[in-house]
Amino acid sequence: MPKAELHLHLDGSLRPATALALARERGLDDGMTLAQMSARLRAPAQVENQAQLLDAFELPIAIMQDTEALYRAAYELVEDVATDATRYVEIRWGPLLHIQNGLDLGAGIAAVVTGAWDASRATGVIVRLIAVALRSHPADANAVMARIAASFLDQGLTGFDLAGPEEAFPDPLVHARAFDIARDVGLGITIHAGEWGGAAQVRRALDVRPTRIAHGARAADDASLMAELAARNITLDVCPTSNVQASIFSSLKTFPMPALVAAGVPLTLSTDDRTVSDLTLVREYERARSDIGVSMADLWRMNRHALDVAFLHDDEPLRDALRAEFDSFAASEPALSA
Repeated sequence: MPKAELHLHLDGSLRPATALALARERGLDDGMTLAQMSARLRAPAQVENQAQLLDAFELPIAIMQDTEALYRAAYELVEDVATDATRYVEIRWGPLLHIQNGLDLGAGIAAVVTGAWDASRATGVIVRLIAVALRSHPADANAVMARIAASFLDQGLTGFDLAGPEEAFPDPLVHARAFDIARDVGLGITIHAGEWGGAAQVRRALDVRPTRIAHGARAADDASLMAELAARNITLDVCPTSNVQASIFSSLKTFPMPALVAAGVPLTLSTDDRTVSDLTLVREYERARSDIGVSMADLWRMNRHALDVAFLHDDEPLRDALRAEFDSFAASEPALSA
């Protein structure tokens, strides 16, 4: 089945073998074996909260502080998503996280853009990129990052996001200027919300006028919010396994995808982090069917909807071609239209 994935983090998807090789070259491996590196990069099946889950990103971010590491990580991630029959992917990362050793911000962005583009040509996977501002970073720094990221719009960087520790930095409007810069040049706007603070934080995210919200499944606790999301056609890019890891939900069986579907809230399904969550997109689809109880037809509608809300505004003919490809596949699979 051809798939589209819209919520996937670069630093949460570094191959353990690559991480070990890069860490050894940079003196960051502490004598680890591959098994030990794998254990370091994969978070437990469930931690206390979002803040604890974010600890799993410290080592890959420390490793990815130069253009070689960023290029290789981006290239290999596109190769990896291709194994899920993914035809379109949006990869997101926080450029300001990768300049701790003095790397020029523009050069770091260029390395990810080039790695993704080269891998796209090699695999046939269509790739777009989302620059992520961090809630914990100064507003002025995020505004500068937004302006530099915007200069890569014609090279496939087509979205802008805000993520990071939500409990410590709950107000997204602190970064309103960065959002305005991104929106004014035509970047698609999304925001992480509801990883802490429940439905109230998802509602708060609406203040930045996003077209999509990353996570946001706690909206299911508020019927009026679900109605508003449906009426405004704001899509939630949900990641059930990752949300259970962060204890946003106690188990996959309690993940409210059926309630969101029933309320008409637009959804897409993604992994969030292939390595941190020890996950593939195929496996996340399997869990949505077996553990959450979503029908194959509803999953297909989420998958197909991803093409409608993808940040492909730089190439509408390509969006139409992907739609035609997906629709051709669905026409031969009766279960997808049930």
